[in-house]
Amino acid sequence: MTRIIAAASRRIRRNLFGPMPDDPARLASNRAPVSIDLSRRVALVTGATGELGRPISRTLAACGAKIAVHYYRSRNAAQTLCSELKATGADACLVSGDIADVIAVEAMRDKIEANLGSVDIVVNNAVTWFEEGPVVEQSADQFDCVYRSSVLQGWATAKVFSKRMKDRHWGRIISLGTEVTTQALINRAPYTAAKCAMDGMMRSLARELGEHGITVNQVAPGWVITDRDRRDRDEVQPEYESSIALRRRGYDQDVANLIAFLASDLAGFITGVRVPVCGGNIMPEA
Repeated sequence: MTRIIAAASRRIRRNLFGPMPDDPARLASNRAPVSIDLSRRVALVTGATGELGRPISRTLAACGAKIAVHYYRSRNAAQTLCSELKATGADACLVSGDIADVIAVEAMRDKIEANLGSVDIVVNNAVTWFEEGPVVEQSADQFDCVYRSSVLQGWATAKVFSKRMKDRHWGRIISLGTEVTTQALINRAPYTAAKCAMDGMMRSLARELGEHGITVNQVAPGWVITDRDRRDRDEVQPEYESSIALRRRGYDQDVANLIAFLASDLAGFITGVRVPVCGGNIMPEA
């Protein structure tokens, strides 16, 4: 099992960095590689056990970051992920709590600092899902629960973790958006409304924190292939793929790769943007 995990970690690093130092392809090249180096950085990934949370956590760890694996109810899955990361040589710890509750987030901060150090990178990935249905048939609770996990999560984590980032004049706050915000799909109003509200708040936050060396960005995935699709043999979706410029679905790793880039020094002059990872299914106005 350890060999399998190590091999998987090596594949992730190769996808991110290109050939490893001992690979013939790299030794034969005279070009200096561009690498994503997050060593000595501490990253909190909320909802780390989710379909995107797992590859995000693995990828940041493969780049050298220490990972705080956040969960709310899925403790066993979080423990499994944490053990997997440690088996690859990464430093990791578990944290749990309501990410929309400042007091709970402060407790998470204290535990992370005691085990890994101060948080440099926050990835707001956790989200509360909802029952699909027409706007007029949705309850206020449906709107509220998604709003809390989208908008209030970003508010609470920024409020708690930006203080240390300001002291160091370096920080990364990255939130997961969605292509859905520009599509106005039926039966998804709570999710669409919450993510649109999150977009506005994160852009304001980018302006407020920019002078402190903190970047604030969003990643907006399309309907990418995740472990659930692989398990259910559900990767091919012809109707959806026909609307994509690249004529195929992307992968969870595509999302994780962009987050690793935005978390790095390579993206030090990028802030206040929402970057779609959807193969051209949506194309924001210039």
